[in-house]
Amino acid sequence: MEAYDDALGVTAAFNRNLLVRINRELEGDFALDQFEHVARFNPRARSVEMHLLSKRDQTVTIPAAGFSVRFAAGETIWTESSHKYSKEEVCQLATNTGFRCEAQWVDQEWPFAESLLVAE
Repeated sequence: MEAYDDALGVTAAFNRNLLVRINRELEGDFALDQFEHVARFNPRARSVEMHLLSKRDQTVTIPAAGFSVRFAAGETIWTESSHKYSKEEVCQLATNTGFRCEAQWVDQEWPFAESLLVAE
């Protein structure tokens, strides 16, 4: 989980950047300091979820999108899901979607893999 909630706050800044962009590009009025980055592991889905948690009751207006939204304290905006698969599951997903798993390279120190998928 450290990669999703690092001590330097890099992931939190990346997550909060969604609100920065909405403010800039859609004229939103998100108060950035009123949203907290939260990373959660969902064991059933085997995924890490990124959320932005509203620290208080608030209403945000996004004029360029033509709406306002009310957030209750503790309510989150679910911004990302990072799913975790075994090597075998990656190959099975590839097969199920019309690809062949030609090769896989697994980092022995970190549990990550690169897979070469070829369209069938």
